[in-house]
Amino acid sequence: MLLKFPAWKVTLIVVTLIVGVILCLPNLVTEQDRKAYLGWLPSGAMKLGLDLRGGASILLEIDPEELAHNKAVELNRDVRQTLINDRPAIFASRTVEGDELHIKLQNPDDAAEAIRRIQKLGAPTIGQVGGKNSLIVSQRADGVITVKLTQAALTKLQTDALQNSIEAVRRRVDNTGTVEPNIQKQGDSRIIVEVPGLADPTGLIDLITQAGVLYFKMVDTQANPADYTIGESQNGRTAYMDTESGQPEVVFDDPIITGQDLKSASQSFDQNGRPNISFTLRPAGAQRFGKTTTNNIGKPFAIILDDHIVSAPTIQSPITGGSGQITGNFTIEQAENLAIVLRSGALPAKLKVVERRVVGPGLGQDSIRAGITASIVGLILVVLFMLAIYGLLGIFAVAALFFNVALLVGFLSGIGATMTLPGIAGIILTIGMAVDANVLIFERIREEKHNGRSVVSAIESGYSHAMTTIIDANATHFLAGLIMFNLGSGPIRGFALTLAVGIVSSLFTAVVVARLFMSLWLKWFRPRHIPIGFWQLFRSGKVGQTDTPARKRQQHQV
Repeated sequence: MLLKFPAWKVTLIVVTLIVGVILCLPNLVTEQDRKAYLGWLPSGAMKLGLDLRGGASILLEIDPEELAHNKAVELNRDVRQTLINDRPAIFASRTVEGDELHIKLQNPDDAAEAIRRIQKLGAPTIGQVGGKNSLIVSQRADGVITVKLTQAALTKLQTDALQNSIEAVRRRVDNTGTVEPNIQKQGDSRIIVEVPGLADPTGLIDLITQAGVLYFKMVDTQANPADYTIGESQNGRTAYMDTESGQPEVVFDDPIITGQDLKSASQSFDQNGRPNISFTLRPAGAQRFGKTTTNNIGKPFAIILDDHIVSAPTIQSPITGGSGQITGNFTIEQAENLAIVLRSGALPAKLKVVERRVVGPGLGQDSIRAGITASIVGLILVVLFMLAIYGLLGIFAVAALFFNVALLVGFLSGIGATMTLPGIAGIILTIGMAVDANVLIFERIREEKHNGRSVVSAIESGYSHAMTTIIDANATHFLAGLIMFNLGSGPIRGFALTLAVGIVSSLFTAVVVARLFMSLWLKWFRPRHIPIGFWQLFRSGKVGQTDTPARKRQQHQV
């Protein structure tokens, strides 16, 4: 029977309700009371989103031209390696112009071999189904070989770069200790970063837009910086400005190690108490660095970060331990931020700030106040409606409704969800929809009662006949919520999450919890009629058929 509840089922229902209420409690007290009395809970109150708490919203964009150029620079290093394998270098020069790599050969007869080797770099990997070569390699009339990415490779590069940039930005923001940033992609080349509670986004913007591209390169002490243009590669060398001396230095293009070789980085101090960055290299990078420093004692090398030389020390002895320090004119804050950037990984291309907005906390407080008012008004209206139309059964539905709200808020608190204005709208909608199942059941009970059924029989029939409709209606709503959550972003996902959780909790409280209340009422009071309607709450007497011994036995079975 639907109205029979074994002891284990009652225990499970009660425990579920208690857990939901306990997880909901932190949202009803102040921060001080939470720390004093509820610090043992595994979760706290729901966190407030940008629209409720205030904070900063930053829209970033990846420059596709810079991304393609950076890929060409990376390809330049790979081409150098593949052209010097098994024989002396067969190229005279390599230059990057925009998104193309230009290679001039020492002997024009080596063109076919060079093209074959370069094309091998873009060949699809083993096991890649339907893969095509990602490089377009051609030779101009003057004998120069040009290398660039295909359009399909550029599209994939941009997709991967956007995802990698999101992860790098997330690591950088998380390392600052800022709570609950919301970082999502927008379109094909943009990232939106929302940080609740942040009043001034300037420092954060500087942190997350820094490219973080690190190179260790040997300095060419024989070259004259006056013969070079800052930032432009010539004859395998490039001039960069030294931020310590204020003078340009010429370095070889081929790096000793890059930022990808870093295993860790942290802010520390040198022997003179000046802030610097300590780093540890991965094994392969440590081996290359140790070999280079062993062969170049007495020569300077440059530490280049984002196209500026931050330090150019002279190699005094082999550095084979796989660790070192980056010194420079850093403040403690600059060194800490630089360490965060380095251990978070370099960006595929520098991010440009398209838009920045600061939302004041006053607007958030007004939104919270309006949302709470709307929730209370909606709850009161639902309660009054249920009591007026369904009387005692409405009381059961109202009690289940309060538990529904507690379970919903408790679950969102337990998973660490962030509450936004759309989330509040989802809660209000849940309150209005929560009694739908009860209305279907109670109306069915009313019909069965008018048809002359006994109390137990009418209630049993009401639940059994309404169940199919209830499940169908909630399943379609839940499916719509899942679609919105998967396809939406930001506020849409927040609303969809609240809606989906609210549907599940509503179904549980309306069908299970309210039915448990009904079962306990029948068992303890053994009523002779069903008081449906407010005017029947205080009415006594019989409704429906006269109680017969058979009917009494049926009631005693509950």
